[in-house]
Amino acid sequence: MPLALLALAVGAFGLGTTEFVMMGLLPDVADDLHVSIPTAGHLVSAYALGVVIGAPLLAAVTARLSRRTVLISLMGLFVAGNALSAFAPGHEWLLAARFLSGLPHGAFFGVGAVVATGMVAPERKARSVSLMFLGLTVANVAGVPMATLMGQHLGWRATFLGVSAIGLAAIASLALLIPHDHTHAPAGGLRGELAALRSLPVWLALGTTVAGFGALFSAYSYITPMLTDAAGYAGSRVTLLLALFGVGATIGNLLGGRLADHAMRPTLFGGLASVVVVLALFPLLMDAEWSAAVAVTLLGVAAFVTGSPLQLMVMEKASAAPSLASSANQAAFNLANAGGAWIGGLALGAGFGVTSPAVAGAGLAVLGLAVAGVAYTVDRRRAPQPAGRARIVAAGASQQTEPLHR
Repeated sequence: MPLALLALAVGAFGLGTTEFVMMGLLPDVADDLHVSIPTAGHLVSAYALGVVIGAPLLAAVTARLSRRTVLISLMGLFVAGNALSAFAPGHEWLLAARFLSGLPHGAFFGVGAVVATGMVAPERKARSVSLMFLGLTVANVAGVPMATLMGQHLGWRATFLGVSAIGLAAIASLALLIPHDHTHAPAGGLRGELAALRSLPVWLALGTTVAGFGALFSAYSYITPMLTDAAGYAGSRVTLLLALFGVGATIGNLLGGRLADHAMRPTLFGGLASVVVVLALFPLLMDAEWSAAVAVTLLGVAAFVTGSPLQLMVMEKASAAPSLASSANQAAFNLANAGGAWIGGLALGAGFGVTSPAVAGAGLAVLGLAVAGVAYTVDRRRAPQPAGRARIVAAGASQQTEPLHR
């Protein structure tokens, strides 16, 4: 694997850290800016909104630029957004800075995935994507806890300055390690990128992402009350369980990349089926501390096994102009975040029990399997028949139309 993938992973580490660290800093930010915690929670939504809007928009407006230039520019925007967050004088300014920080997130992962697969042999494409995503999963294991600890001891503003430093390191790595000859501008430009989004298989792949990862966030958004109210964990121990989820996600990400290089669709179907099973068993597994720890880890493994195959499938369906479609898939991940949390909240609010969001998530995973099955059927119908088989079919048809002679 080329060393340039390390540069992409460093950028992914910074993006993953700043995306999730706000959840741990909400009380500190709310207290410092004199707003309520629910109001401070809008800072999480502002980042997600920036991802959804910025992913397709920035991928589209940079369609004629070198992908190496695009990646460096996106990280520059990321550094600016986090630096502005550190010096924001009030809640409204911080809200705007968080939105700005989210804008480059999806486009970086989308364009980065295209660059990563372009630097390796065809049989290593999924693995290259998983190595870039490794920065995101490691951020959940190490980056977010360290950044949260920094914010609690040095102030939340120091956290965003630290994340800005990670962004600067990513810029230096990208400039040093990403080769120029693998990052030329797409030949089709914006028109070619937009044309790729008119493909039904692309939209089916995006729909699989929304449903499949919506299943994860339906449960994960409410994992704390499940662990405390159902499994009996003390609130102070939940952080350790969340780290276990990050470990599982890292394992699943690497495993999914390796398996998808050998059989992409079976890996995708197997991962989604595993999510169904794990989430359906959550009400049982949350009855004891040890089984709850196993459930959280398995959820991370099962969900992130599907990450690389989903990204690769979208790119393959838009093979002529993959940058915009690849970035749109990152927007789909964040739509899954918002939609899954909403559906899980509906189940919880309806009084079905503290583990009901997991059961709702299992239903979403079944929907993801169904959409993936429709995508597979469409691909089979559109696939050209091998020449030999076509001649056999044609010959058989002609024999059936010939009159019988004795």
